[in-house]
Amino acid sequence: MRPIPQTRLTSEPACCSERFPLQLPARQGWLVICLLLLVYLATVANVFGSNVIIRAAYDHPAKRGKADLTNIVVWLTPLPASGNTRVESVSSELPHHFEMMQAHKRFVPHLLVVPVGSVVDFPNKDPFFHNVFSLFDGKRFDLGLYEAGGSRAIKFDRVGVSFLFCNIHPQMSGVVLTIATPYYGTSNDAGLVEIENVPAGKYRLEIWTERALPETLRKLEREITVAADSDFQDSFVISASKDIFEGHKNKYGGDYQTTGPSTPGYQTSE
Repeated sequence: MRPIPQTRLTSEPACCSERFPLQLPARQGWLVICLLLLVYLATVANVFGSNVIIRAAYDHPAKRGKADLTNIVVWLTPLPASGNTRVESVSSELPHHFEMMQAHKRFVPHLLVVPVGSVVDFPNKDPFFHNVFSLFDGKRFDLGLYEAGGSRAIKFDRVGVSFLFCNIHPQMSGVVLTIATPYYGTSNDAGLVEIENVPAGKYRLEIWTERALPETLRKLEREITVAADSDFQDSFVISASKDIFEGHKNKYGGDYQTTGPSTPGYQTSE
């Protein structure tokens, strides 16, 4: 009588055993899955990052009504040791074309925060002439006199604050803040600034508002560390100064004229 041949018992079909001859024990399999999950979570945290939340206020309340806490800008510049290699790729995804129109003898919006290299259009929506110029810390330019319905543009290729004026209307003022980082935010009317998706690492935090002097703002700069698993929160109290635009000069360094040439479409500050 022939002996019965012994067969290998397996819980898998023969086709699967042949296709995947190496099988890990259950415990090792779960360990691999957990490690892959940890790597995935770390990658997600690095891609999406944490939130930086800043609360800003001025050192004295408004004399009347509610204090205006809008247009306070906070930005983060990665430090060399931060390990953040995504600045250029994130910056390239941001808009680099903006508009600040002239309407009702105002710059609208009053403040623009733009990445370095951005182009800003200055369309004239008023029924009279305007002349946009900037002679200060950031981009220095003079767009000249142009009529209603016209538009001119300038590329902001230098980091800094550009104070904008019209050479005809002294009441007109605006600001273009040019920065070299994609991590920035502007305050709401409660002074709250939120910067989302900041990768973990070390940053230089800077703050700007037109209601404070440059030396005051420099003292508020600080180094911060953003963690991968929690939001960063901080607060500032800013020492406010007088209106920095008050009494500004025209583009020639002189006082504004109250009367203009008798040209159709030319309207002065009166």
